[in-house]
Amino acid sequence: MMDGSNANLWWAAAGVVVALELASGTFYLLMLAMGLVAGALASYAGLGLSGQISVAALLGGGATALWHWRRYRQPQSAPARENRDVNLDIGERIQVTAWGADGATQVAYRGSVWTAKLAAGEPARPGLHQVCAVESNWLVLQPVPPAPNSH
Repeated sequence: MMDGSNANLWWAAAGVVVALELASGTFYLLMLAMGLVAGALASYAGLGLSGQISVAALLGGGATALWHWRRYRQPQSAPARENRDVNLDIGERIQVTAWGADGATQVAYRGSVWTAKLAAGEPARPGLHQVCAVESNWLVLQPVPPAPNSH
């Protein structure tokens, strides 16, 4: 039996929450919208208002809690200055001919001359380096370890 006396209110609320999610970009609001849709379906199933609210709260709140738990358990991405997904320079290799006394150098990279500095705690010696971070318009470099001998 499809009573649905409260279903239109549940659907309207779900629509408002989905619109808010589109405006804000937070996935959590979609979880709450799922709970509101469950409330509408509970209304169609003939549950009373308290049952509808319980179903909406359990599904929406449960989905939100599960999503938060899942995100918490995932490894955190590197800060933007060190994240290759944000900055494609990270991991690129550059030849360094010499380091200045201040731990900086000029390097040719991507058709231009860049100022680079040595990552903290790394030895200042010439050779092959890779970009480990980008700070403002400075490349932060660390030495590339020599390849192991393969006999």
